[in-house]
Amino acid sequence: MTVVFQEKIIYMPYMPPFARSEKIVDYAASCRPVEWREERIRSIDGTRISLCVGKLPNTYGVTAQKQVIICYFQGNGSSCPPRLPLLSHVLKILGSSDGLQCTMIALSYRGYWNSAGKASQRGIELDAQAMLDFVASAYPHALLVLWGQSIGAGIASTAAAHHIERPIVPPIAGLIMETPFMSIETMLFALYPQKWLPYRYLSPFLRSHWDSGVALRRIAEVGKQPPRVLLMPATRDEVVPPEEIEALEQRCKDLGLEYDRKNVLGALHTEATSRREGQQAVAKFVRKLAAS
Repeated sequence: MTVVFQEKIIYMPYMPPFARSEKIVDYAASCRPVEWREERIRSIDGTRISLCVGKLPNTYGVTAQKQVIICYFQGNGSSCPPRLPLLSHVLKILGSSDGLQCTMIALSYRGYWNSAGKASQRGIELDAQAMLDFVASAYPHALLVLWGQSIGAGIASTAAAHHIERPIVPPIAGLIMETPFMSIETMLFALYPQKWLPYRYLSPFLRSHWDSGVALRRIAEVGKQPPRVLLMPATRDEVVPPEEIEALEQRCKDLGLEYDRKNVLGALHTEATSRREGQQAVAKFVRKLAAS
């Protein structure tokens, strides 16, 4: 039963209850002055998916010297709207940067929030590709950064690997991996180390892998300028064991990828960027990319 219904376990768009009924307007007051809107596009296979697009209004009509697009990939539960206040805090910090016009685009995976379909790795890979095609069409000259949290870090790294292998602009300048893990398979072994439990033996039957280690290798081997990576673990993460971030850091070293690491002290799994320290780390990383 665990094998048959694994997508129901890995992807939880129905948690908490009524998550798919959330509305952007209900969070507008917490996001101000950042303004958010829903953009509906078609995934590569035609599935209707939704994006949340947010930016600070250009009150004084100042022309930005550099446009920055940050594509956000959420964790496996809930929906986009409750995350918008957090993302808005990062945009507000970046709004104080001279010469930068920052736009945040959050992907609602298929089966989540207002997006049609059912969640699966193959489907979500198509959704991520469609979002990056949307960015390529609307913002071809922007500085592009991908940011993923938890399983979203695996989705972001996989999307980055696919994007960098294609002859498409804009190139990806940065990859932010917040509370990431190496892969779903390694998490099975980490969470269920006991040999008498059946879960660790289910890896051959996985349909979703989200293997960031493989994605980073693809990025390093493609022959183009790879994105700089920010690894951002939470030091009190109750879900992802510390061995996972150590393995990812070692993978970056072995592949010769440029990376930064920021430990968010005292944070639990979902708290890394709900804390000011984590928000400032993301903003600092984006500024560093824009200045290079």
